[in-house]
Amino acid sequence: MKALILNSGLGRRMGVLTCEQPKCLTEVAPGETILSRQLLMLADAGIREVVITTGYRATDLEEYCRFLDLPLQVHFVHNPDYESTNYIWSICLARDILADDDVVLMHGDLVFEADVLDAVLASGDTCMAVSSTLPLPQKDFKAVVRDGRIQSIGIQFFDDAVAAQPLYRLNRADWKVWLDEIVRFCARDEKRCYAENAFNAVSDRCRMVPLDVADRLCAEIDTPEDLETVSAWVRELASRKVYMCFSTDYLHSGHIAIIRKAGRLGRLTIGVLSDEAVASYRRFPMMPFRERKELMGSISGVADVVEQKTLSYADNLRRLKPDIVVHGDDWRDGFQKPIREEVVRVLAEYGGKLVEFPYSRDARYEEMDKRRRAELSMPDFRRGRLRKLLGMKGLVTAIEAHSGITGLIAENTTVLQDGKTFQFDAMWLSSLCDSTAKGKPDTELVDMTSRFRTVDDIMEVTTKPIIFDGDTGGQAEHFIYTVRSLERMGVSMVIIEDKTGHKVNSLFGTEVPQQQESVEAFCAKIAAGVRARKTSDFMICARIESLILEKGQEDALSRARAYVAAGADAIMIHSRKKDPSEIFAFVRAFRREDPATPLVVVPTAFSSVTEDEFKAMGVNVVIYANQLTRSGFPAMQNAARSILEHHRAQECDSLCLPIKEIINLIPED
Repeated sequence: MKALILNSGLGRRMGVLTCEQPKCLTEVAPGETILSRQLLMLADAGIREVVITTGYRATDLEEYCRFLDLPLQVHFVHNPDYESTNYIWSICLARDILADDDVVLMHGDLVFEADVLDAVLASGDTCMAVSSTLPLPQKDFKAVVRDGRIQSIGIQFFDDAVAAQPLYRLNRADWKVWLDEIVRFCARDEKRCYAENAFNAVSDRCRMVPLDVADRLCAEIDTPEDLETVSAWVRELASRKVYMCFSTDYLHSGHIAIIRKAGRLGRLTIGVLSDEAVASYRRFPMMPFRERKELMGSISGVADVVEQKTLSYADNLRRLKPDIVVHGDDWRDGFQKPIREEVVRVLAEYGGKLVEFPYSRDARYEEMDKRRRAELSMPDFRRGRLRKLLGMKGLVTAIEAHSGITGLIAENTTVLQDGKTFQFDAMWLSSLCDSTAKGKPDTELVDMTSRFRTVDDIMEVTTKPIIFDGDTGGQAEHFIYTVRSLERMGVSMVIIEDKTGHKVNSLFGTEVPQQQESVEAFCAKIAAGVRARKTSDFMICARIESLILEKGQEDALSRARAYVAAGADAIMIHSRKKDPSEIFAFVRAFRREDPATPLVVVPTAFSSVTEDEFKAMGVNVVIYANQLTRSGFPAMQNAARSILEHHRAQECDSLCLPIKEIINLIPED
């Protein structure tokens, strides 16, 4: 697409303001002329080729454009007869450059705001800017509109007319019809009329629609009074408060383009999502909040950067009261739709406006996102994410995964609630669930080689941190091998329990014989694991079975002290009672002595306790240890029973997820 700017007129009505320069060089703001404003907006909108017709003081105009040094290829077409002809002849002189292309056409004395130009360029139709809210002018252009199409343009029309401004988008086929008629007019020596006269002659074949800019700035400057009015309008636009929000920790050209568009609408403030909000929303932020804030603040056109603590804009909007909120149009449907609806409601409270630009869909951006996702899954980056999440959020949630597909469920399941997004932070690789998936008892029968294959299956398709159920850890020399292998694979934490002998699931409690490891032996195992690891990113958590085995609170606390002293990075306290009071009592007592060491709970039995309650008590990790396995069994049993009962699969269909949805959950690469 090319732009055509008509600048061959004298501008006599401007008086002394045009004695020594073309009208288009008149300043509408300090350091900003009509022409520089137009050219900057065109360049920001992605237009790269501009045709400018010249007349009065053509050399001044050309030198000025070279001085601006914009990324534009500018063609100057001089009309030597500018005093005795109208711009119809200037267009005719430029016809060879303008043929065979879409064109955005504007008069050289036209001032408009950025989103007016964006709307014109985004229109798929041949269109003209009109205003349904302005009164009909006496001496300026009006457009006659019938059946949704512009029939005539001129200053003489009043019936079925709306105020119109000479800002057009012209698709190639329609432009050819109009341009050919312009050439015919000039061939008949009709050079003193408006080019719109030629349009009126072919409006039945040049299909132009009105684009209503309503009360947005789009006005010609013909007189000093017009200049005063428009300049005041430009000042008001510059004082507008504009707000955007970003979660990204890398920028591509699509981000820069929408930031530039937003900056043209007024004084731009960018809200940067907090690390916790990003981690709960999409993925772990590779760049922390402070650096992301500095990155946004370094971009030209960004006036201020603030923190947005949640996905909900409401708090920041009510505090900052921006006139305009800018966003891509990708949130009109899907997961972010409720957030958009909330933004619209809050803006309505004080008269703000939402401006949406087309979302940048580019294969290059998708490839960049894939690379970022790949980086998140790499062992060296993945391993340390659990520690960082604990620092960011205070409370981390994990759900069990025992296969690639359950890992994808843990990775991708997200809920939007009260303006916040909730998802699991990590995955728990339970020996119980891994054994059960293989049809084996949970007695450490499944060896570590097989367990590690499960880790590989899950890591191959996910990015979130993994917490590994290490059972008892085995002999100290075996535990050293386990630590090194898990750390090398990218696992974030291993949890080992202080029991010895033949393994029995803890939920059996004292119903079956279970032997707790001595404090000294278990501390030695922890210390051996700590010595074996290469980085502090990998965490070793000591699981205390004292409450399971009914040995009392003091035994649990004394063990916790000893295990932390031996080097344990976290403590897991377990109970099989539905009443959480003994868990709460332990947490309170432990926190009085140790405010820093992370505490882990697995609320399988005491499932009524909420995450907020755990966090308030001082718990740091909540593991939902077997819910996917337990919920999957009844569903599969019911499906199998239905097929047996009905001797066909039709009745089972309502119990099943469509296979297409399962396929969509599985990444292609």
